[in-house]
Amino acid sequence: MPEDPSTPEQPPTQPRREDGAAGAVVAERKLARTKPPKMFQVVMLNDDFTPMEFVVMVLQQYFKRDLETATQIMLKIHHEGRAVCGVYTRDVAATKVELVLAAAQRAGHPLQCIMEAA
Repeated sequence: MPEDPSTPEQPPTQPRREDGAAGAVVAERKLARTKPPKMFQVVMLNDDFTPMEFVVMVLQQYFKRDLETATQIMLKIHHEGRAVCGVYTRDVAATKVELVLAAAQRAGHPLQCIMEAA
């Protein structure tokens, strides 16, 4: 038997549950919120052998500090034994630590640089 083209097609009916309610499922939309990434401090440690000028140069080159700020951070490292050079995401902080350690090793200095959770 051919269908009448003038009648719209009806959507299939949902099966009824035992309690008489339709079997439709309602999904609630939850807001997807991403958490900001964990931050890490890059910390330089003092030693008695690395020249102050080298530390200032590293701060300028790898942490983009101007001469005055780099000198202040270097003096803090010298007087307090350590100083925070910057706060970054995990990957960026790890990269900065590796760059500083590689530069110190190439120059023959025992400069130490670590990262800590901020």
